Amino acid sequence: MRILISNDDGYLAPGINALAEALAPIADIVVVAPESNRSGASNSLSLDRPLSVQQAANGFYFVNGTPTDCVHIALTGMGLPRPDLVVSGINNGPNMGDDTLYSGTVAAATEGYLFGIPAIAFSQGAWGWAHIEDAARVARDIVERHAATLAAPYLLNVNIPNLPYEQMGPATACRLGRRHQAEPVIKALDPRGRDIYWIGPPGACKDAGEGTDFHAVQQGRIALTPLQIDLTHKTQLDALAKALA
Repeated sequence: MRILISNDDGYLAPGINALAEALAPIADIVVVAPESNRSGASNSLSLDRPLSVQQAANGFYFVNGTPTDCVHIALTGMGLPRPDLVVSGINNGPNMGDDTLYSGTVAAATEGYLFGIPAIAFSQGAWGWAHIEDAARVARDIVERHAATLAAPYLLNVNIPNLPYEQMGPATACRLGRRHQAEPVIKALDPRGRDIYWIGPPGACKDAGEGTDFHAVQQGRIALTPLQIDLTHKTQLDALAKALA
């Protein structure tokens, strides 16, 4: 198996290093990741400037761009063999519910999926990198057990509790939950007295009932959610068609 690995926390992040170490014994891996942390970059492509690719001492490639840039360049510009799987992560913190719309981790996997390649995004259920080696072990389990069994191409979002491997519950198929509206921006002053704004934290859970990714991780289980790209609102489409008739 050939696996392309990327992330949004940057090529130096503990998550991607643990993931690469866990997958290297079972696959031919190539790591192409952002040069720096690009969390929240979503599916953005850098269209206003050229990008560069460099190789670190450990063999990882890093790009001065977004997670989507990394996967796009790896698949179309570097002359690499086409991977059998694109894997993103392991992210520092959760990507559940509405988070998936903003997540660079999910976006890197999505770019592989758009090229017709099966893709999995891995995230930890809480921030701080606790038990990252255990999370990487779970990621390897999922790749070994499920990568070739699901109908391809697929886009799978996985959130792993920050627990020792032996204490984790089973992998569970879940739908995305929902968050409340995000917290307001945080206003401050720069050294010259000008207003600056920090994006506030995400909202609390709004829909975290049984069957959601939030609920599964809260129960110590591994949340697996299949995602799709079609954003068409089918009901409103029918209503719009009737209104325009």
